[in-house]
Amino acid sequence: MRLALTMTAALLTAGVAAAGPNSGTPATGKKAAPISQRFAATADETPDFQKHVVPLLGKLGCNGRACHGAFSGQGGFQLSLFGYDFNKDREGLLERVDTDDSSESYALHKALNLDDDHEGGERMKRDSWEYRVFEKWIAGGAEGAEDPAVLESLVVSPAEITFKTAGDSARLNVTAVWSDGTSEDVTPLTRFATNDDQIALVSEDGTVTAKEPGDTHVVAFYDNGITPVPVIRPVSEQIAANYPNIPAPTEIDRHVLAKLAKLGELPSEKADDATFLRRVTLDVTGTLPTPDEIRAFLSDSSRDKRAKKVEELLERPAYAAYWANWLCDITGNSLDKLNNVGVDANVSATQWFDWVRDRLAENRPYDEIAEGLVMATSRREGESYVDYCERYSGYYRDKQIATADSMPWFWARQNFRTPEERAIGFAYTFLGVRIQCAQCHKHPFDVWTQEDFTDFQQFFTSVRYQAGVNKDAREMLTKLNIDEDLKGNRLLRELKPLLKEGKDVPFPEVLIQKPKQPQKPKNFAKMSEKQKQRYLARVRTKNARVLGGDTVNVYEYDDPRRPLMDWMTGPAEELFARAIVNRVWERYFGRGIVHPTDDLSLANPPSNAPLLDHLVEGFLAHNYDLKWLHRTITASDAYQRSWKPTETNTLDEKNFARALIRRLPAEAAVDAVSLSTTTAAVLDESEEDLDDRLISDPFRGARVSERKYALGVFGASIRETNCDCDRSNDPSLLQTVYLRNDRDILTQTEWSKDTWLGEIAADWGYPLKTAAKPRGRTRPASYTETLKRLTENVLRQKARGNKAAFQKASKSRLEFIKRWKKLPPHPDDKLGNKLADAAEKSIEVRRHDVREAVNEAYLRTLSRFPTDEERSIAEDAVVGADKPIEGLRDLVWALLNTKEFIVNH
Repeated sequence: MRLALTMTAALLTAGVAAAGPNSGTPATGKKAAPISQRFAATADETPDFQKHVVPLLGKLGCNGRACHGAFSGQGGFQLSLFGYDFNKDREGLLERVDTDDSSESYALHKALNLDDDHEGGERMKRDSWEYRVFEKWIAGGAEGAEDPAVLESLVVSPAEITFKTAGDSARLNVTAVWSDGTSEDVTPLTRFATNDDQIALVSEDGTVTAKEPGDTHVVAFYDNGITPVPVIRPVSEQIAANYPNIPAPTEIDRHVLAKLAKLGELPSEKADDATFLRRVTLDVTGTLPTPDEIRAFLSDSSRDKRAKKVEELLERPAYAAYWANWLCDITGNSLDKLNNVGVDANVSATQWFDWVRDRLAENRPYDEIAEGLVMATSRREGESYVDYCERYSGYYRDKQIATADSMPWFWARQNFRTPEERAIGFAYTFLGVRIQCAQCHKHPFDVWTQEDFTDFQQFFTSVRYQAGVNKDAREMLTKLNIDEDLKGNRLLRELKPLLKEGKDVPFPEVLIQKPKQPQKPKNFAKMSEKQKQRYLARVRTKNARVLGGDTVNVYEYDDPRRPLMDWMTGPAEELFARAIVNRVWERYFGRGIVHPTDDLSLANPPSNAPLLDHLVEGFLAHNYDLKWLHRTITASDAYQRSWKPTETNTLDEKNFARALIRRLPAEAAVDAVSLSTTTAAVLDESEEDLDDRLISDPFRGARVSERKYALGVFGASIRETNCDCDRSNDPSLLQTVYLRNDRDILTQTEWSKDTWLGEIAADWGYPLKTAAKPRGRTRPASYTETLKRLTENVLRQKARGNKAAFQKASKSRLEFIKRWKKLPPHPDDKLGNKLADAAEKSIEVRRHDVREAVNEAYLRTLSRFPTDEERSIAEDAVVGADKPIEGLRDLVWALLNTKEFIVNH
């Protein structure tokens, strides 16, 4: 197995953004010529297995995923994927080579396809330099790499390519710099790939060819080195000195504009105040701004009103709730996976949310929040099991677990039990790294190997989460008259009612088992070499090693998670900070600087490395202050730009020249429908009152079950894994059907007692809509006569123009209708129904009232006033309807079904 990783310094200290070793410089000594030149004819040199033979196998595709590098190999022959396991590869080749007569080696015959039976076809020709390298290695004894060399850096030149027109080309040159100071031109042995073949193509020899305007990276792979090279073809002539002088009020803008200047892209104008307010309120709090808030903001003439609004939003309870819900996504707070956790999974999931929310509200540093999850314990130091159970029973009753030092439910998830699951989930959540590929083979797009994965997972082997099986737990069950042999749901069904009665019940707990130092067998000296190696291998698997770092002696720690947390906030702090900074940026822009946000690999470099470096440095300098990050991002012109594209940036979505139109996250989308149609009183309290708001935890409140379908429609995270892909913000046909015809939408757009339309209907003199419920009796016969009399009085007062008398008469009529409306009509009630319908149709609403209602409808849904044309069309539609209240309802329904409503722009 590979004994050392290279490029770790670039990855974990220089910030990853430099794309690994390309930041290095060639050794000062003489650089060896390309092996293709040295073996163009017969040479005396014996190729090196690590430096030449294995990379050649990769170049020829032999150890790729489609050939012998596949999980089960091909044709009974398996190589490690992309050649990370030198010993395994050499042993496999030794069975297929003849060191006494190298030219007759079976492996060579296969590569030459002499018998036409090689599924991979001809991989080389007999007179090629590739053949001579392979044959000379065999003839030299087919030596391996028992002590692998360390690649110091992989330098690719040019370091950046700029093309002018399609078809232009440039050739890359790759130099490997080794830790002993030697260097070699390894271009012929390097594999190349393009990250976007619509922008640039790359050939096997490293020739890059321009295609469409835009930017991408071409990536070079050699040994353990991965180096991306930016490739740019400007979209216009406005580059360098021709680029206009555009103000850059913040460092973010300076970095964004520097990249746009290379591309010849002009940024969009800043968004107007109404657009900014809607965007930032949704992004910071997951909530639409209220009509009163919009009016106040638009009338404010102060120059710093946008910054003041951000500060105000960051202090609202909705900020902490909205971002806590998101952090619960990426940390895995899943109701389904917390089954059999604590006593009640619903309570446990809510407690987890509360714990995170309270820390965000207090603006605790992000590293402190992460440590409360990573280092979570159940018992406090010196606390007995009984005292622990008493404390957690109290948490369940008074919902105050947020006061706990840590959140143990992080370790209690059913999909976070094995060391493998924990290593994968931990890397996703806190490092933004997809390490799972290294579980079986070398990561195809990063430096991680199977050995790295094996060593990393050792940090998680000593942590257990289990129900109390100790003496104290059994005694507690006995006192509660519960069979101590009950397990799982059967036990929980017994404990839940007792907990509600105020009794203390036994709780599961996080247990840390201190690793035990293996003792060398007394007969070790007498063991065979094979037995010794087997023992040493078993001991080695107990070692823990941080990604790209040193081996940790876990036997020195009571809790092996301690050195892991210290590493993450120490040597790896830039990688740790980069993961959360990039994710927060994505929430504001709809795309990460590294995209996808959970794939911070060397082969997936940032679209703007200096920008990401700046934010990470600032975040660390401000001690992981998340509110600093929110302020910094939202203060930039880059964030505040309009979604309307310029001629040059219309096709670019990754360089932040304009705002990307983004569908609202699921919780915000469903809440937006409710808030835009609710009563004025509820809307006014929405800034502080988060009861039944889905952004405030989808596990809490009466709306959970009834809104579960809507959350699924809009792609809420299922929290099945820690992958960011568990949440989807993609549009779908089902979302359109929901907004147009779902029962929730139809109910919320009726003029009933709990809706804004109901308030308008009351003001306009319409009876409120109520759902008829069958009863055992009907309305009294006098209903028709009384309704007729009340209706005639309403019409009479209206004709007189006496508004106060009209409103009083209308109220009396509505109260009478509400009293009897739920009963089925009396057989003689037909005349009364006709009179009621005639009265509704005859209600005339003043044009001024219609205009105010239209304005309010737009402010509630689209967060802006209608244009003159929109207002005119809407007013005519409302006034021209058979019943103006129905016309207003149609308008609200139409606004809810616009793209402008369901997206943030």
